[in-house]
Amino acid sequence: MGRILLGAALAVIVCAAIPARAADLPSGPYLSDTYGAYNWTGFYAGLNVGYDWGSASNTGLSPSGFNGGAQGGFNWQSGSIVLGGETDLQLSGASDNSGPFKFSNPWFGTLRGRAGYALNNILFYATGGLAYGGGTVDLGPQSESHSAIGWTAGGGLEVGLTRRWSVKAEYLHIDLGAQNYALTGVSHEITANVLRFGANFRF
Repeated sequence: MGRILLGAALAVIVCAAIPARAADLPSGPYLSDTYGAYNWTGFYAGLNVGYDWGSASNTGLSPSGFNGGAQGGFNWQSGSIVLGGETDLQLSGASDNSGPFKFSNPWFGTLRGRAGYALNNILFYATGGLAYGGGTVDLGPQSESHSAIGWTAGGGLEVGLTRRWSVKAEYLHIDLGAQNYALTGVSHEITANVLRFGANFRF
């Protein structure tokens, strides 16, 4: 599943980037009204969908599933360098089970810094920071949930389609700290890989 999604990500990026090179022309919707080139500075917000796969320690299970949510942030650009911060919150269907025992990661979020390099309306960036999320153990009719805090790091590519709209493909690795579960008598740590696609509106 991860390879299929990676292939889809590359296809989307190529299709978006080819017409986006029209930004190099002296006029058009990709250009900033002020500077004559695409400007990444400012606040933005948007939505995303994706897939995450990973593991839960001391379970032998590999929770995976689709996820979706919202993100928002701010960019500041100086020349080709773009710095900023972003936060997001996701609902996730990631789960795995063995008989009556099930482990799931129903939600997660991040608070990250971003640092990138812009080729006009094409932005390559690295990102990293705080991650948090929930883990749930189901054992027959009994259920137990915990929240955990950890870290995340990754990178992505964002393409400006117009002055206000952009699309992106992003990968994150998330590692949430271990929590003790009374139902199993041991601790469980969630690690996940997230591949997602999103769209942003710039204010």
